[in-house]
Amino acid sequence: MQLRHCVPFCALVLLFPVGVAAQSGYGKPLRIVVTYPPGGPIDGLTRPFAQRLSESVKSPVVVENRAGANGAIGYEYVAKSAPDGYTLTIGAAGPFAISPKAFVRPLPYDPVKDFAPVTTMATMPELLTTNVSLPVRTVKELVALAKRRPGELVYASSGTGGTPHLAMELFKQAARIDMVHVPYKGAGPATMEVIGGQTQLIFADLPVLLPQVQSGKLRALAVGTRERSPSLPQVPTMLEQGFQVVAYNWYGIFAAAATPREMIARLNADMVRVLNAPETKAIFLKFGADAAPGTPEQLAQLVREELDRWGKVVAASGIKLE
Repeated sequence: MQLRHCVPFCALVLLFPVGVAAQSGYGKPLRIVVTYPPGGPIDGLTRPFAQRLSESVKSPVVVENRAGANGAIGYEYVAKSAPDGYTLTIGAAGPFAISPKAFVRPLPYDPVKDFAPVTTMATMPELLTTNVSLPVRTVKELVALAKRRPGELVYASSGTGGTPHLAMELFKQAARIDMVHVPYKGAGPATMEVIGGQTQLIFADLPVLLPQVQSGKLRALAVGTRERSPSLPQVPTMLEQGFQVVAYNWYGIFAAAATPREMIARLNADMVRVLNAPETKAIFLKFGADAAPGTPEQLAQLVREELDRWGKVVAASGIKLE
């Protein structure tokens, strides 16, 4: 990964009145670094969360976008920042559990050694959908079709090595089917190809596919979470349909390693209170996500488990990223 060719796009948004800074509960602004450009799922969840956190703790909160190298630029920046708890970032399944296992070259950050977990923030289901012309309405019917036509069905993804790609690889392994992968530069183009019939199916973040399902342009077969999504309560889980596939995106809040435990505990208490608020849960639900507050220990365990789980999928699939 050649970071020198990536130019970060930085956007600073102050989410608290300047005049209140003197009354700051934290003494100075908290910064949450989003390692992707504005407008994506992580950015979309982080900004309203930051605003509500700012209002709750009576401190300014800054959301800063440091994009590039699939998040590596921003994560390296936070990992090397002062370990005081004032610079935070949002980790996710892809960069924290899949990339470390899939990239041939070492990443400039270690999700376990370089960060101190604060709390999980949200979970977002992966949704399995097909072109409406494909003659299947359940996962079992899809598997039966794939076994009758090995190597003929083509699935799209938002890019090689991302959570949507690995979700489909996990499904292929669980169902013992053979399908062809076609990666695209983003979920938008990949989704349009499925709608147009150039590919037959896609596993992707629920918010990306939800409008197309609701408009009848795509057919939803299953969600990858352990329980059904409130956004699509009529769509069963993969587990309900007999396939051991759990695939969802998760977002957690991290500080630099060596941040004092007292600061982590304070941040956790403040953030969990905001995440548990009905207003926050309603905002997240509009994005197709579920608020998921927890302890630092639970987030640390989640990272370890996800590294192990997705590492096995990466190894079985033979995926290698440069």
